Amino acid sequence: EQFLKSHCALMVPKTSDGRVMFAVPWYNRLVYEGLKERGRMIRNAPHLVRSQKFIIPVYSWWDGVKYTTGLKFYDLLAGKLRLGPSRWISKKETVQALPGVNKNGLRGGILYYDGQFDDSRMLISLARTGTAYGGTVLNYMKIKKILKENGRIAGLEITDQERQTDYTIRVKSLLNATGVFANEIIQLDEPGKRNLIKPSQGVHIVLGEQFLKSHCALMVPKTSDGRVMFAVPWYNRLVVGTTDTLVEQISLEPRALEEEIKFILDTAGQYLEKKPTRQDILCIFAGLRPLVAPDEPEKSTKDISRIHRIEVSSSGLVTVIGGKWTSYRKMAEDTVNKAIKTGNLPEKKCVTAGLSIYGYQVYRDIVYQPEHAYGTDFVQLENIENESEDYSGFLSEKLKIKKCQIIWAVREEMARTVEDALARRTRALFLDTRESIRMAPETAELMAKELEYGKDWIKKQIEHFISLARGYLVE
Repeated sequence: EQFLKSHCALMVPKTSDGRVMFAVPWYNRLVYEGLKERGRMIRNAPHLVRSQKFIIPVYSWWDGVKYTTGLKFYDLLAGKLRLGPSRWISKKETVQALPGVNKNGLRGGILYYDGQFDDSRMLISLARTGTAYGGTVLNYMKIKKILKENGRIAGLEITDQERQTDYTIRVKSLLNATGVFANEIIQLDEPGKRNLIKPSQGVHIVLGEQFLKSHCALMVPKTSDGRVMFAVPWYNRLVVGTTDTLVEQISLEPRALEEEIKFILDTAGQYLEKKPTRQDILCIFAGLRPLVAPDEPEKSTKDISRIHRIEVSSSGLVTVIGGKWTSYRKMAEDTVNKAIKTGNLPEKKCVTAGLSIYGYQVYRDIVYQPEHAYGTDFVQLENIENESEDYSGFLSEKLKIKKCQIIWAVREEMARTVEDALARRTRALFLDTRESIRMAPETAELMAKELEYGKDWIKKQIEHFISLARGYLVE
């Protein structure tokens, strides 16, 4: 860093051979890597990832200059993988693109492009890509113990939680990519080891689309606490967030804090003409980021690097922590390369930079449709619909979720609970919690018929899901 001594990047627009040169500080490596990986995501999985227009509403001349310059720099960093050129737009164009924006003092806007994808469907498609290349996917499988021989990891004791059956498997190399729960696996390998993760909570609220009335997203580059806020159209809803709050406890069901709810509503109210209230919230959900624990405990979340880190224990456990969804492929490449060396496995060149993701399908529709996320599999979903009248039609016309999607999730995607179906195979729970509660009984009946379960299972599943879903509502 002594060569530049700055947090700013240096850009030479024209070198002696007519090219562009950058000198980018380490922190901005995450930005550069993210832009490249974003381009690969949309190229490799066009059925899951799409270009999304974002607009920054500008209320001062200086903000317009500052953000336009910054986004042009991002355009250059992205190179050929950029999704579209950023540009200044007039007040009239801004209001036309974002009818729901606060017009008081508005001077114009900055249009830029970013990516949007369905994270749940992406995860399923990645798992199916892995199986297509010889991988084996196990669901509801818990690690009980790490087995070692001569101080090196040699196997695992695991439990199938669905059938309550124990297994012992042999391994040559073991990767720990369990996000915020990575420390639990580390403790099985090295009891008492220092915690490597500092979890950060991010909260989003879901509103009706009438608050923005647009297919474009709104971005606020700097809020009252110096963070970023988005209001993004998502399946005919509007997702607004996020927060960044350090938390001490890791939970399977993290809950939004009152101050986080208030912050999002207050900030959104400054930029939306129709100010949202608690009564307008269709769903509120929280997620945990597995940030790398800093050496200085007093660091705030915005100062902690999002760059991923790979740790290898003395016994050979390869752990990846940090990072973000956009850079998942690069994280995987780096981690597998490390595992190959650690386990003395045959070296192979990574091919995922240009690998098509399962279900690959190019769509020409201007407006994204829910069925696009299934890619080439959607034809098979239609076949299920034709099997029986019980599988035909919508489970929820409001959310555009069909009954055949539930059957498909059971048959092909290892869905075993109503929660699996309504939260992790479809996004019903997060789009409209009350509607998902209404859907739960019929979902349970569809799944029970397919899995050959009885009325007791249906009753327990409905009770469990409703209890879970209530945590996503704001009273």
